[in-house]
Amino acid sequence: MYINKTITYGNITKDIELKSLPSGINVASFSLATNRKVKDSMTVEYHNCVAFGKQADAIHQYTKKGNGLFIEGRLQTRSWDGADGKKIYRTEIVVETFQFGYEKAQPTAQDSIIKSHQNDNSIPEMQYDEDSINVSDIPF
Repeated sequence: MYINKTITYGNITKDIELKSLPSGINVASFSLATNRKVKDSMTVEYHNCVAFGKQADAIHQYTKKGNGLFIEGRLQTRSWDGADGKKIYRTEIVVETFQFGYEKAQPTAQDSIIKSHQNDNSIPEMQYDEDSINVSDIPF
């Protein structure tokens, strides 16, 4: 028995492209970027992906560039003749199941406050009311 299975989690690199087959089934084409840190350098891989039917509709409707997506599927290579007569090959992950990942967050005012405090080396001291802490209440 042979196994053709891939499990990938990455970020969508551009908005999903949705097309319809002559049979009426929708096809979503997209690519995922995954990265790997090796010592002090980061390598990025791009994976071509395709989903069909209801999965294609859901991925197209609920995701956008920058969103995380977890997919399970199989590898498939297809080929066609290019305009110059040369054979063109493309290996894709055919999505069998998926889960939505995180959304690319927009910076908020709170993020800028946190960043400004991260740059400040002084840590504010917490103030406690002396009457609210009773040593006998501590269980250890």
